[in-house]
Amino acid sequence: MITMRTNRFNYIGVGCLCFILAACSIPPTLTSRKENNAMPMSFRNSLDTVNTAKLKWKDFFTDPNLVALIDTALAGNQELNIMLQEINIAKNEVRARKGEYLPFVDLQAGAGLEKTPRYTRDGSVDANQQIEPGKEFPDPLSNFLLAANVSWQADIWRKLRNAKKSAMLRYLASTEGKNFMVTHLVAEIANSYFELMALDNQLEILKQNIQIQQNALAIVRQEKEAAKVTELAVRRFEAEVLKNQSRQFHTLQDITETENRINFLVGRFPKPIVRNSQTFADLIPAKIYAGIPSQLLANRPDIHQAELTLAASKLDVAVARANFYPSLTISATLGLEAFNAAYLISKPESMLYTLAGGLTAPLINRNAIKAFYYNANAKQIQAVYNYERAILTAFIEVTNQLANIDNMKSSYDLRTLQVQALNESITISTSLFKSARADYMEVLLTQRDAVEAKFELIETKKAQMHAMVNIYQSLGGGWK
Repeated sequence: MITMRTNRFNYIGVGCLCFILAACSIPPTLTSRKENNAMPMSFRNSLDTVNTAKLKWKDFFTDPNLVALIDTALAGNQELNIMLQEINIAKNEVRARKGEYLPFVDLQAGAGLEKTPRYTRDGSVDANQQIEPGKEFPDPLSNFLLAANVSWQADIWRKLRNAKKSAMLRYLASTEGKNFMVTHLVAEIANSYFELMALDNQLEILKQNIQIQQNALAIVRQEKEAAKVTELAVRRFEAEVLKNQSRQFHTLQDITETENRINFLVGRFPKPIVRNSQTFADLIPAKIYAGIPSQLLANRPDIHQAELTLAASKLDVAVARANFYPSLTISATLGLEAFNAAYLISKPESMLYTLAGGLTAPLINRNAIKAFYYNANAKQIQAVYNYERAILTAFIEVTNQLANIDNMKSSYDLRTLQVQALNESITISTSLFKSARADYMEVLLTQRDAVEAKFELIETKKAQMHAMVNIYQSLGGGWK
């Protein structure tokens, strides 16, 4: 008896020693990089805290046709709807993680039949046993069971709760990813809409210029009949008319593709896009208030997403490290079991209960959990760099678009003067040509320069409107 008790203590001692060795051989905590979210104090030395990003997109965009397109896209865009399902997946992951640190309870019911060979230990014992005087064990022996099983892993090291918090943070990050996609979708539709209006205006410029060139061609033909110019002048003007007539079809194709790009973003089959392009030249970009750089941390969904992902990665490191510690599992069973269904209600004779607990700790060949731990640390450092990159990207985007707004305004003012000067030059060159004081090439080149200047004026207006949309997106507007 003393020897058996000594052996038990030896086994317990060896088990405790193994757990101590497992705990002592945990890898040291790896050095992680601390994130840096410091930003400059201002944009262009302005400390004004008024921020255009606070405006809802329905208040920022005033064109009712554009507002209707964006509204339709937010409901029908396929990519956005795919992202919404990703959010549901992340939400379900949170539910699954939450369930892992709660007790599991299973209800078990079963029935069976067993025939034990007589010439075996169990068979010979059963043959000599009686349930009660005069009544032997049935052969074959049936069995009926109704029980509840409980199992629970005690979350001593907060591994399961940290995993649940990490899943929650990733769920929140996925919602911010959806918000970031919304800002892109709103900006892409607005930019495409203004591009479509610009193409309409360029097509109208081409039609007007073709009419001017056809009038000039008629004058050149009259001059040729009067022997003032040669056939060369007639052919050059005819070629210019044909070139611009051909150019119309390229513009029409661009209009078709732009309309269909908008239809794709909206989530519908091709149909005409309702717009009023006649007002395009009169559009004035909205006044932009950039606020201060630190507001980007609160307004930009991509920065929110990177920040939440970083917080989740830190918890993942804690979860990976907890895998080195012993885990405590408790299990229990309570129920009724008998070889006859009629005896199931006999208590306590048919009552069944068990209670057990166990400690488990990795001791030998822990390469898998070490790799998991090192990978979690590496991913946490990646998340730090991704967070810092998101902040840097946001600041540079705002800075670039602020400069773009100013430069495009100056460029548009100068191009407007250029177009005015060339329009006057067309009238002057035509009059001089009629009075034989100017060569036909002067008329031709002046008309060509005027067309290109008008095209560039429209392009500059489009760039102005794009800069307005892009700065709104860069500041973090468009998702509210």
